[in-house]
Amino acid sequence: MRSFFRLGVLLLVALLPACGDLPQPFRGNPGGQAGALAAPPAYRLAIPIPAEALLTGAQATGFAEALSTALLAAEVPAAVDNAPLPLDWRLTVEARLQGGAVVPRYSLTDPDGRPQGQVEGARIPARDWSDANPEVLRRAARDAAPRIADLLLRAEAAAKGMDPAALAVAGPPRIYVPAVRGAPGDGNQALTARLREALGQHGMVVQDVAEGARFAVTGQVSVVPQPQTRTQRVELLWTVSRQDGEDLGRVLQLNEVPQGVLERFWGDVAFAAATEAAGGVRTVVANAGGFPAQPGAAPRGQAPQQGQGLAMPRQPGSLPQPRPAQE
Repeated sequence: MRSFFRLGVLLLVALLPACGDLPQPFRGNPGGQAGALAAPPAYRLAIPIPAEALLTGAQATGFAEALSTALLAAEVPAAVDNAPLPLDWRLTVEARLQGGAVVPRYSLTDPDGRPQGQVEGARIPARDWSDANPEVLRRAARDAAPRIADLLLRAEAAAKGMDPAALAVAGPPRIYVPAVRGAPGDGNQALTARLREALGQHGMVVQDVAEGARFAVTGQVSVVPQPQTRTQRVELLWTVSRQDGEDLGRVLQLNEVPQGVLERFWGDVAFAAATEAAGGVRTVVANAGGFPAQPGAAPRGQAPQQGQGLAMPRQPGSLPQPRPAQE
């Protein structure tokens, strides 16, 4: 018998700038340069490498990087990122021919994927755009940055005007929990539902949409066969992020289980894993200032105790009958 998942908070770097930027093996830089801005907004703008901008791969990457640099100079925390965080705004870049010129178009969407408006850039001679000289791309980016910043400002003002509660920062933290990915069987649905329930029991307001959330937690499951032992190595990685695009910490759970045990229903396993993970997620959110300070609270940056988890026998025949997850 042994604990089903070993749990640990891998990285708790919120509000600890001396520790440096958070390493991220699964994605790009989350916008650490935003800390250099005079008054960074409470969001990050992700710029996927444009695929419909009449540019080659290298040229498209160069233009996205030029846009990110120009937007940072315009006090907009932006970063090139093909895998945006759950609370990121997105900027999609396209370009079309109009006579002998190319006109870039910039489309803004909010974290829930809803369109927030478009703006066009200055017309650029088609020959110059085709050559994609770095100075031409930088000039186009500098022209576009204030237009995009104004579009963001108007979209944010409209959102706050429609929802006055979005201006409030007091009260329990609101956390966005999108669907878990990568699990076999009904693991994605079961883990998502159980984590949402467990976080609610930890005093957080759980949302299945990004609007109004200050934090987000994404779950990724990896299952790797171990042929020598006829087992599977199961890893659950929970990444906690903040609305401004910073990764705050990661909670990793792992174990080896008998092959095929989790191919259908996760049942009690999902309940135990989510219960353990929720405690780690709460600690990350608390360390980031998500909860009002309580008398006698643990110092910021202190990691939680490792959970005991669900005892898991090696022989699948001795497991309790799993239950299908109910949303």
